[in-house]
Amino acid sequence: MAKLKLDLHEIYNKGNLIDQALSDIIEEAVYKKIRLVEIIPGKGSGQLKKKVLRFLQQKHIKPYYHRIEKDSKNFGRLFVHFRF
Repeated sequence: MAKLKLDLHEIYNKGNLIDQALSDIIEEAVYKKIRLVEIIPGKGSGQLKKKVLRFLQQKHIKPYYHRIEKDSKNFGRLFVHFRF
């Protein structure tokens, strides 16, 4: 199964780049009909993960994906599932 991956370690402290990266990867998943996007905010304080979840909960983003799965084995990883 095709999957996209976004690792936020490089831009963890650049809020505007994070939103843009998240936006881009969701757009790409929808455009290419990819069912799974793995987002890696990393472990840290959990602030970046919260930011990612807040981004995904926005009204204009939410209709694009089906559900969010938190990785039970790796706190620093989220999966966004799409349904086409």
